[in-house]
Amino acid sequence: MKTEGGSDQGRISAFLDAQAAESGAARNTLLAYGRDLLDFSDWLSGQGADLIGMSREQVEDYLTHCDDAGLSRATRARRLSSIRQFTRFALDEGWREDDPAGRISGPGRQQRLPKTLDRAEVQAMLDALPQLGRNAVERARNLVLVELIYATGMRVSELVELPVSACRGNPALLLIRGKGGKERMVPLSAPARQALAGWLKLRDHAPADSALGRLVNGRGGRWLFPATSKEGHMTRQAMNALLDQLAVAAGIDPARVSPHVIRHAFATHLLEGGADLRAIQTLLGHADLGTTEIYTHVMDARMRDLVLNHHPLASPPAKGKDE
Repeated sequence: MKTEGGSDQGRISAFLDAQAAESGAARNTLLAYGRDLLDFSDWLSGQGADLIGMSREQVEDYLTHCDDAGLSRATRARRLSSIRQFTRFALDEGWREDDPAGRISGPGRQQRLPKTLDRAEVQAMLDALPQLGRNAVERARNLVLVELIYATGMRVSELVELPVSACRGNPALLLIRGKGGKERMVPLSAPARQALAGWLKLRDHAPADSALGRLVNGRGGRWLFPATSKEGHMTRQAMNALLDQLAVAAGIDPARVSPHVIRHAFATHLLEGGADLRAIQTLLGHADLGTTEIYTHVMDARMRDLVLNHHPLASPPAKGKDE
């Protein structure tokens, strides 16, 4: 591939095309790569260099520049990862004879334990569901939304974009299309299947002149959760708003509840119940087991708190009145 007369923007476009075609990278991943590489290219331009002629020292200087600019450790680690992906690609394409970023040690990521909810809190939210919804249709929809996300650990985008065709026939398993178009099967619990069957019955038999009927007979017809959005399905923002209301009804701080927190609760509760870590990895759709292993640290932290707060030797005994 010719590079001498090319531009950094053209090289970045070629790299992104290859990532999409060969690695099946998700759209958000490609956007992040593009932003990171364009920022690096702009910085290199100010140094009189480009992505093909840069040196290892310039990569290191750029990371120092990002640190001085106040970028977080996670952002700096992601930018170095984007640069590494590009320099590896440039080496494979024959654009360069070396990989200037290959051996640079990054800032790493600070390990943050995922926020989660305990079983009693999830149950309190499920118990509060009948309080939400202006009518039977909304209450049925809310119930299946919460039951599905907790029973499967789906990402919120996967949940709201469920096609109704995937949910027919009282399925014991759902086929989920995740990041990068990768598919996985997730089992449904009995309560989730019951809630799904109830919602489908209402959805399929909604009167044509009702609000739901108009959505089903319009562009929302292909989705399990039709809505008036441009895409025709419920939005992530609407799901977030539902969980905020549900948290308040359950007596939980809404700041502690989100679709991703429910996903974390799903994984943590499975692990606490003795599920295999690789099975949880498959259910969550994680490409790397290391991503799933964070939940073992959540359990370790809970066990540590349990001992420190409840073990009789964890704190000195109270002094008696006669001491």
